[in-house]
Amino acid sequence: MEQIQSRQGRGRVHDAPSGHWVYRILPRAVWPYAQLARWDRPIGWQLLLWPCWWSTALAASAHARPGADILSVMPSVWHLFLFFIGAVAMRGAGCTYNDIVDEKIDAAVERTRSRPLPSGQVSRGQAWGFLVAQALAGLLVLIQFNAFAIALGLGSLAIVAFYPFAKRLTDWPQFVLGLAFSWGALMGWATHFGELTLSPLLLYCGSILWVIGYDTIYAHQDKEDDALVGVRSTARLFGSRTKQWLIALYGGALLFFAVAFALAEVPMPALAGLVAAGAHMARQIRVLDIDNPDQCLVLFRSNNVVGWLIFLGLIGGGVWAVISPQF
Repeated sequence: MEQIQSRQGRGRVHDAPSGHWVYRILPRAVWPYAQLARWDRPIGWQLLLWPCWWSTALAASAHARPGADILSVMPSVWHLFLFFIGAVAMRGAGCTYNDIVDEKIDAAVERTRSRPLPSGQVSRGQAWGFLVAQALAGLLVLIQFNAFAIALGLGSLAIVAFYPFAKRLTDWPQFVLGLAFSWGALMGWATHFGELTLSPLLLYCGSILWVIGYDTIYAHQDKEDDALVGVRSTARLFGSRTKQWLIALYGGALLFFAVAFALAEVPMPALAGLVAAGAHMARQIRVLDIDNPDQCLVLFRSNNVVGWLIFLGLIGGGVWAVISPQF
């Protein structure tokens, strides 16, 4: 414990409120809640959102054929908007819940000791109240969908509830995070068709591998502190073999995605997005320095580009199919 405390006393405070525009427009009294929900760190809800948008675009472009109405192969703007609101709300709720569960661990880790709960800016009761408010916002989004999608969405809550404890019980908490963060790969298809087939299930599997990969990169920021407080992770498990594991994880993700596209009979040009995403993933692996926390954070955040490439590839493939005389 003395070693942990000595680490607490030095280094920059990573999770203190930054100069982000969120803090410039919100009253100072609201800052701790913005920090609980990570509103100044959009990468979290962006990475939660992408599987939702991929699945929605995959469902819209499935079985696209020449001569069809171009709007028929475009994802529902209303559904995309609902998933956006839901991702922001549920990511914030998840972060708040994680901070409640991890209050003592966060107090012992250099990067997280300034968070609102360990620093005393909010009480546990206030944090729980904020969690409920965000969860209700997510529920309001969920009930806009069909009954099958509503039941499916509620099914993810057990995984979300278990995630903060996974790092104490297994070396694979990133797998549990993948189960939760990839759930949208099922939701987009379910909201479109009211059922699931093998295609969204494979998209879900691929997304899980993608999440394990990028969150392993993220976890390398905290591996020293994690070792001191007994938090387990794939970063600690993989260690110097991280690049080899990333090749397998990212490669497996791309393979699952490609088969999901094939089963959904999305037009071949959609694969261009996967190829571009694969090139981006390969660059992450090539330049990764697992002992450089700042670079790990940059590479982790760059997975938002992967999300855009796959999503735009699906949309482009659908549009190309309906305007092309043959494919």
